[in-house]
Order: sequence, then C-alpha cells, then structure tokens
Amino acid sequence: MNEKISTNKAPAPIGLYPHARKVGNLLFLSGIGPREAGTDNIPGLEFDKFGNYKNFSFEAQCRSVFDNVRIVLEESGSSWNQLVDVTVFLTNMKRDFQIYNKLYAEYFKENQPCRTTVEINSLPSPICIELKCIAVIG
Repeated sequence: MNEKISTNKAPAPIGLYPHARKVGNLLFLSGIGPREAGTDNIPGLEFDKFGNYKNFSFEAQCRSVFDNVRIVLEESGSSWNQLVDVTVFLTNMKRDFQIYNKLYAEYFKENQPCRTTVEINSLPSPICIELKCIAVIG
C-alpha cells in the first residue's frame, strides 16, 4: 500500500505534494504549518500596510500547527496518540523554543514520540514553525 492523502480540512500545501502518504502501516506527514484551512491566514500574525509585524504570537502559531497535524492524522486514519516521530522546524530557536517546549509538553503529555527540533533560516511563507511527522495506522 502506498496511498497519497490530501484533505480540505487542513491548509493547502504550497507546492505539489500531499498532506500525507500511507506506506504499509506507517503514515508520513509532509511539513505542516499553522495556516488556517481554506485561507492564507496565519494565526498570531498580522502585518501593517508596510509589511511590518503588527501582531505576533508564537503561541498561536504553535497551537495552530498542532491542531493542523491532528486534522491530517485523523483524516488519514491515524490519531495524535499514534505519532511516533516529530521533527520540528523553528525559525528563531532563541525566541521561541521555551514557549514551544512548554506547549509541546502540554500537547504530548500522554503520547511521547521521538522528537528532533532544529532551527532553520526561513520557511517558504512567513510562518515560524513547521512539523514533519511519522505515525502508525491502526
């Protein structure tokens, strides 16, 4: 089994790739960000007319990305508790890691998948966090 999965309940990919792929009993999620489904709105992020930050909340982005991952998992026949590996990409480790780590402990209190967190220079949109995940199905 090798099945592509996409859902309109999660933010649309910004390139030619599915939200997830089922391979055997494993589910591989593409990078999932905090955008809201059906829009380009990024929770916790608002710009003024000059493109400068008017409002910024990393916590709002973090909660939104966790919610989006949950949606893709459930739409793919898996669940939050079946996550086995999470790779997290942050654009500003110094500013955001403490908040991220606190929220991660809240969301992953029961299920504790393997985790890698890396800082990267940028993501392909003005988001500050993206998750790449592997889960089991069944």
